[in-house]
Amino acid sequence: MIVEKFNLMQYSVHAILGLIDAEDFVIPEIQRPFVWKRSQVRDLIDSLYNGYPTGYIITWKNPDVRTKDGGKANGKKVLIDGQQRVTALMAAISGKEVLDNDFNKERIKIAFNPLAEDNTKRFAVQDASHLKDKKWIPDIAVVFEREFDSFEFSIHYCEVNEGVKPNVVNKAITELRGINNRQIGVIELDASLEIDEVTEIFIRINSKGTALSQSDFVMSKMGADSVHNGNLIRKVVDYFCHLTAKPDFYSNLIKDKEFQESKYADKIKWLANGYDDDIYNPGYGDMLRVSFMHQFRRGKLADLVSLLSGRDFITKEFRDDIIEDSYKKLDKGIVNFINQYHFSQFVLSIKGAGFVASKLLNSQMTLDFAYTLYLILLNDSEVPKSQIKRYVQKWFVLSTLTSRYIGSPETQMDRDMRSISEKGFLKFLSEIESSDLSEIFWTITLPQNLETSSINSPAFNTFLAAQINQNCNSMLMNGIKIVDLITISGDVHHIFPKNYLQKNGIKNKIKYNQVANYIYIDTQINKEISDDAPATYFSSVKEQCKTKNIILGNISNEELLTMNLAENCIPNDIYEMTVSDYDDFLQKRRILMSEFIHKYYLNL
Repeated sequence: MIVEKFNLMQYSVHAILGLIDAEDFVIPEIQRPFVWKRSQVRDLIDSLYNGYPTGYIITWKNPDVRTKDGGKANGKKVLIDGQQRVTALMAAISGKEVLDNDFNKERIKIAFNPLAEDNTKRFAVQDASHLKDKKWIPDIAVVFEREFDSFEFSIHYCEVNEGVKPNVVNKAITELRGINNRQIGVIELDASLEIDEVTEIFIRINSKGTALSQSDFVMSKMGADSVHNGNLIRKVVDYFCHLTAKPDFYSNLIKDKEFQESKYADKIKWLANGYDDDIYNPGYGDMLRVSFMHQFRRGKLADLVSLLSGRDFITKEFRDDIIEDSYKKLDKGIVNFINQYHFSQFVLSIKGAGFVASKLLNSQMTLDFAYTLYLILLNDSEVPKSQIKRYVQKWFVLSTLTSRYIGSPETQMDRDMRSISEKGFLKFLSEIESSDLSEIFWTITLPQNLETSSINSPAFNTFLAAQINQNCNSMLMNGIKIVDLITISGDVHHIFPKNYLQKNGIKNKIKYNQVANYIYIDTQINKEISDDAPATYFSSVKEQCKTKNIILGNISNEELLTMNLAENCIPNDIYEMTVSDYDDFLQKRRILMSEFIHKYYLNL
């Protein structure tokens, strides 16, 4: 027999606002920016006034947990869909402040005209004109105050608006206050539901079909917790992520007195000095994932939601001691994550591997696992502290090349976390290298992966990182490095010029844009090459090494030219290559690039 997974109820607007004040309904988003436009708030009030449906809100009841004294604590209802609508009601009717995109507190005031004959002009977002025009009530929140006297207000209104009858005003005010009694449908999901089921229900109900992420659920759980500092942990996650993207936000953050008095305030203050590195800009999902994984040795955030609810995975019961322990471990994970030394050293390790720009990075999940590994190895007695960065680099390159965390990343992360816990990292790394980076991978799989026109392919990006790591010169230049062209000014160009190939019959975009035909080269040199065949312009460079008459680039020494070809993985017979040799060139260069990446990996 299939059991109902939810309760469907109707609550009045007044009841919902009352339940929020009593903290029975928890709005986790209340400490985050309100994203609705003011006009949307106005439209919501207008819909309620006219008795139009405004959609369901969805709550997920926190489970009742067994407390230490043997009793039970009733779970609160967490609002997981409808935050913006309910927050709009709190702003317009209850007169509460909301946070704007800059985290400044502000009031959203909706004006009301009791005499409006045109329904479309009855409500408006307050501006200066509504303060001057006595026909308008500038802020409807005053009408919903407990001590508001409709009769007295109507008399005063008529005194400043001659010719208006009190009963007309009183009738309009009564209809406005009737919004309090409008019914809103509430779908309360059962506490025993797994996250996957909650997500499925959400998608089926939500007209947009937008899935909630598991990190959204974690944030909601924390927002509903006032006993174990969950709400503060939620704030530090929000604030840290905001500061990495916008350091000047710190001037707004210091207005949050509760947060400033917490232990977290000083721990993220370093970001106020200006974190301007785009290598790792974590969102709250990344921050939660890393903090959770290195503390709990699990890879699925759904498990964190269950743990923060107090779930015992064996007995299936919910216990307060599990909640307490889970928050303590998560707190420790968050503190480790935001530590300036840890964060900066991790970023340094990624850059040290050659990934110096965000355009070289393919997967945020791969970065997340690498930072998780860094934090794990800090407490691994088998790994010398001086070698932590090296192992993080190797794992990051390995997982990038093999697209390890693409597809079903959480499942793979969970398996890896458990394997590291069971075997230790060094043994686990050795096993994965043997299986995933075998000789077949380097000689067959990797060259095949380089057979692509995608400039964002993991294999090509790793090749560029390898060149940066090895401090390679750009093609036909001695002293102008690949790293300079990628981070300062430069773009990828074709070794066999695109126009040259097109003029000679190769017009397939996928064919002439193969990554094996790509190279970072000085723009001026690229212009001088123009549409020449490689045999033409490379031969002229070889000739200038004899004559010392520099025409292209700045290399005038054959030994330097040979080295330049090698560090850019250009075949030695490039001096004779024309369009008829293009396929042969691509095949040879893919092999050279693969060998270059292999040596780079071994040297990490």
